[in-house]
Amino acid sequence: MSGIEFILAGMLAAATPFLLAALGELVVERSGVLNLGLEGMMALGAAIGFIVVFEGGGHVAAFAAAGIVGVGLALIFAGLALGLRANQVAVGLAVGILGQGLSSLVGNSYESLTITGLPKLAVPGLSDLPVVGGMFQQDIIVWLSLLATLAIWAMFRYSRLGLILRAIGENPAAARAIGYRVTVVRLCAVMFGGAMAGFAGAYAATVYTPLWADGMIAGRGWIALALVVFGTWLTGRIFFGALLFGALSLASLVAQTEGWAVPSQLLSSLPYIVTIVVLGIITANKRLLKVNGVASLGETFGP
Repeated sequence: MSGIEFILAGMLAAATPFLLAALGELVVERSGVLNLGLEGMMALGAAIGFIVVFEGGGHVAAFAAAGIVGVGLALIFAGLALGLRANQVAVGLAVGILGQGLSSLVGNSYESLTITGLPKLAVPGLSDLPVVGGMFQQDIIVWLSLLATLAIWAMFRYSRLGLILRAIGENPAAARAIGYRVTVVRLCAVMFGGAMAGFAGAYAATVYTPLWADGMIAGRGWIALALVVFGTWLTGRIFFGALLFGALSLASLVAQTEGWAVPSQLLSSLPYIVTIVVLGIITANKRLLKVNGVASLGETFGP
């Protein structure tokens, strides 16, 4: 398999942890809430998901358990940020650190153990195509993540729920004045984001790299957060951004196997370097941020 074929075959799977977490955060931020705790939610979801599979619970139970612990951390965040109206940045960072600490604690005795991942499901006909055929041989979670992307895009574009979320994110006071329960909607959005972060962590630890190692999330939560800005809060752009970062993470492996005279540390940092550069370009464009941004993002709102 050539380097191009390797990247194309693995790009969707590599992008899935980023995509799942970023889609959840997109819903959260569209409601006007900024949750910086994704890294910890993903880490705890990864640890719990791995433990469930290792102990014989199966992947369905693992994803359910990871989603539940993600929601649990999200409820802690919501209780402080929405209930007590604490600073969302500070609370998000605290919850993220809590999740990372708990993942290290519960996963300590499972360090470096491995499990069996999920089989790949091929699309008949398309999977036999030269060069790009590998893209059509993916596990069930990858296919479900593509469906989730389409569902969230359609929700924001066509549904009343998407309109309500955007209205609350733009002007929560006006939304409440016409009868919408702003805090309840935001709470549901935060819980959804926590569940998606838990799913992303479970995928990383039980399917994509079926092993547990402390720190294995390795900044994916922060990249997922950056992806939402990278995609200017639009579902399609977030999807293609996730593909880009997935491809970059695989490109570093290809470069090492090809023996390129480039330090491995530099190659491994490529996704993070690209994140910084792209975010710098996007945030410099004030018009783009104003058109697609969320007016009340990160602002406290209460009775």
